[in-house]
Amino acid sequence: MPRGEAVGSVVDVGTGQRIEIPARVGAPPPFAGPTSGQDPFPWSPDPRTGPPVSNARLGMLIFLAFEGMFFAGLIGAFLVYRLGSQFWPPVGQPRLPILVTWANTAILLFSSYTMRGALRAMRMGDRDGLTTGLSWTALLGTTFLIVQGSEWLRLIRHGLTLSAGIYGATFYTVIGCHGLHVLGAVIWLLIARFGSRDMWCSARRQVGVELCGMYWYFVVGLWPVLFALVYLS
Repeated sequence: MPRGEAVGSVVDVGTGQRIEIPARVGAPPPFAGPTSGQDPFPWSPDPRTGPPVSNARLGMLIFLAFEGMFFAGLIGAFLVYRLGSQFWPPVGQPRLPILVTWANTAILLFSSYTMRGALRAMRMGDRDGLTTGLSWTALLGTTFLIVQGSEWLRLIRHGLTLSAGIYGATFYTVIGCHGLHVLGAVIWLLIARFGSRDMWCSARRQVGVELCGMYWYFVVGLWPVLFALVYLS
């Protein structure tokens, strides 16, 4: 028998004789399958024990869903009055400023890019980049509110008020509610911006900035829908 081999034996069922089968020393035994209760793939990663979405993000998603339903109700009421009117806007009412609002829309949409840069800087540990991104986002949001407010003052001087009829009431209700949300988001941005100095001392502050970004994306993404319905329809 060659060196380095061992002898195993089996019994021939037909003849009853024992047959020796050489096997190499150190060869792995044949796979016999996992025992009861043993993981057949022990190299597979353990399943994730934590939730896929944190409680803070889940709470923000629920809040944004509530806000979406709120604005859906406002849009539905606007469409009921809009489609039920023979003339829109009514005769004698001033027209809404389209060109200025187009430029204002571009300003608000660009703020989503600066917000994205701020969040990316936070994940990379760039505190200066985070501060700059939040500052630009807050500045663009403030510019949007200033331009919109100046246009409202001009419309009021031309007779478009809340008491002027359904046209003015629906306009200030829908667009005004969005403006209040943008104002709240700008205040949140300023709080996050001035709190970003010691942000790396607390992970909670980073989560707060991420939630602020989610809320800002919501108010920015909602505006083109309102602009198309109220200004362009």
